[in-house]
Amino acid sequence: MTNEELVKEFDSLPAEVRKRIERIIERFKGERSSEAKPTKRKPLREEPFFGMWKDREDMKEGGAAWVRKIREEQWNKHRR
Repeated sequence: MTNEELVKEFDSLPAEVRKRIERIIERFKGERSSEAKPTKRKPLREEPFFGMWKDREDMKEGGAAWVRKIREEQWNKHRR
């Protein structure tokens, strides 16, 4: 679609729809300007929460087993 065709299509839309499209374009413009400023992220391993449960005895089997156990206990409690 050419720019002229696009403008004609846009102009033929109801005013409410045109306003919605304009707001969408403004949001994209805002995202684009924030993308221009790259933020330096630190590695996940350097986040303070990383490894916070490493010394817990109930987590030695692994997180998935612990979650299954907790879910089973909670779900069975509610079925009674």
